[in-house]
Amino acid sequence: MIEGVGDHGCEYMTGGRVVVIGKTGRNFAAGMSGGVAYVFDEDGDFRNRCNVETVTLERLDEAELREVEEMLKRHAIYTRSGRAWQMLALWNETALKFVKVMPKDYRRMLEAIQRAEREGLVGEAAVMAAFEANKNDAARVSGN
Repeated sequence: MIEGVGDHGCEYMTGGRVVVIGKTGRNFAAGMSGGVAYVFDEDGDFRNRCNVETVTLERLDEAELREVEEMLKRHAIYTRSGRAWQMLALWNETALKFVKVMPKDYRRMLEAIQRAEREGLVGEAAVMAAFEANKNDAARVSGN
């Protein structure tokens, strides 16, 4: 959880989750290949500061909104952040302004892992099958 970030936020992020509840600088998500970012887009202009060549911007589903709300609650308690408390007090309005930043290649790998699991593979075997299926796919954003 961060309350703002300068230029190139989440550059080269490879995993995990980040929640940004303040302003972002330019070129957000450049080189982001894994993980997910949830950005509070208060003014509706985040797309203009995000590198959308390799990521998609999406609405959060209900489970993600609950996760972000819980993370925001923990942040408010641990840091005594006035901004976090204010966002929680207006959660119904606040929730609508979050944007999910999802790397295109990461989504493709998650989908490939799910396919491998449906075919009966588990754990490392599913991950390796997904890697093999995707390593030479021309649709990969990061190249071959």
